[in-house]
Amino acid sequence: MTTTVAISAAEVNRLRQTTGAGMMDCKKALTEAGGDFDKAIEILRKKGQKVAASRAERDAKEGIVLAKTSADQKKGILVSVNSETDFVARNEEFATFVENVSKIAIEKYPANVDALKALTYNGSVSINDKLTELIGKIGEKLEVSRYETINAEKVASYIHPGNKLAVIIGFTKTISDEAGRNIAMQVAAMAPVSIDKSDVPQEIVDRELEIGRELARKEGKPENMIDKIAQGKLNKFYSESTLLNQEYIREAKKTVAQYLAESNKDTKVTGFKRIALG
Repeated sequence: MTTTVAISAAEVNRLRQTTGAGMMDCKKALTEAGGDFDKAIEILRKKGQKVAASRAERDAKEGIVLAKTSADQKKGILVSVNSETDFVARNEEFATFVENVSKIAIEKYPANVDALKALTYNGSVSINDKLTELIGKIGEKLEVSRYETINAEKVASYIHPGNKLAVIIGFTKTISDEAGRNIAMQVAAMAPVSIDKSDVPQEIVDRELEIGRELARKEGKPENMIDKIAQGKLNKFYSESTLLNQEYIREAKKTVAQYLAESNKDTKVTGFKRIALG
């Protein structure tokens, strides 16, 4: 003889509040669990795991990128949480999850993305388990894909409208919030490969020189001019692809280095991180 356990609306609502799952999913889970609340949570989590496994090979290139700085502006974080579709990226519950993850990240400041996912989410489950629950509810592949940090005397941030691109940047000294944000915006818009010429990895320098030589030869330039022409092309690369040597996007007659010097002549950039979806 099978005994059917009565599931109250209050219990269903409690499970919904805890997991964010739909009403019918919560009722089914509680029924399957015989009214055991913790077991019902596990059932819902396993559903999320099944969905995650079935969609593991899918591309998740949409989502949300957020940047946050600490109250003293000495730490900054970037978090990217991806989804399969832009429709989900605009989902309020998904957006709330990403916002909460970014708050946890700046508060706890974990070392890497795996450590971030292991942290507790809202005092109950881990971020990773909460993500799995969300996968079960939404039915798409979701992932906390990237996490970056910066420590500096002053950290500035910029989030491009639409939350698809964000930047954090560190400085050796305090500068105005406006100047910090403007230079972070420069990084967002122009995607530099390094801070200055001296920071460009040697393999990139070698590659650019070789490209310059190949182009000069294809153009029929004299062999004794090849290296000089290649060096000229490398210098152009520096001006286009290193932050301090780029034209400042808000005033093309000056470089970023000149703008920074006007803001605070003794301030240097210590580093930057940039995450863009897609």
